[in-house]
Amino acid sequence: MTGPRRDPDGELRARLREAAGVHRPDRARILARVKRGRAAEDQGAARPRLPDWVRVAGATAAVAGVLVAGGCAVASVVRDDAPARHPVAAPPGSRETGSREAGPLWSRGAVDPHSNEFWAQSNITLGTSTALTALTVELRVAQTGSVTSTGAWRSLPADDFTFTLDERDGFLVYRWTLKEGRTVPAGEWVFAGQYNHGRGGRDAGGDRYSAAATAASGPLAVRGGFTPGG
Repeated sequence: MTGPRRDPDGELRARLREAAGVHRPDRARILARVKRGRAAEDQGAARPRLPDWVRVAGATAAVAGVLVAGGCAVASVVRDDAPARHPVAAPPGSRETGSREAGPLWSRGAVDPHSNEFWAQSNITLGTSTALTALTVELRVAQTGSVTSTGAWRSLPADDFTFTLDERDGFLVYRWTLKEGRTVPAGEWVFAGQYNHGRGGRDAGGDRYSAAATAASGPLAVRGGFTPGG
């Protein structure tokens, strides 16, 4: 035979009820805790807690200060690293020659700084503040000895121009002519002629360029030379 089954959960509940019946709370200790809690609240009231938005604003201002201080250095670096506005520059220590008029068309001529003792490139930078309906650009490179063309390019679309290369009167002549019905938009544009030459630094003092254009206001023209010794 087996005896009656034990009920652990029932025994636990009976013991808890018995303990609860004999427990007497310590009223003095409870009252003391309440008094201490109220005193702490009174001290906190003397030093009011800042609203959340004030704390957030303070933190934001601190972060903004750091960003502003760092931003000065970043702006300086970006400004120093920014590319030059004009894609063409004269060799170091030289001056550019060209034409700046009161009208909408201006120009600048310079020997490309990447030229070397055997090869050179002459750059014509043409600027216009209005659309051009006709344009002819001519580059004349003086035959200073063993000067032979190695090519030419322009920053405007090739299909918009007819290009010719001749040698006459002691010059290598590069000519770009805008095709009928095409236009040159306002902006800054480069026309460049490339050529080999005799070994050593070549004197570009005898080189010349010119440009004739037509705009809504009428005919326009510029001309100039190139920096010697490029």
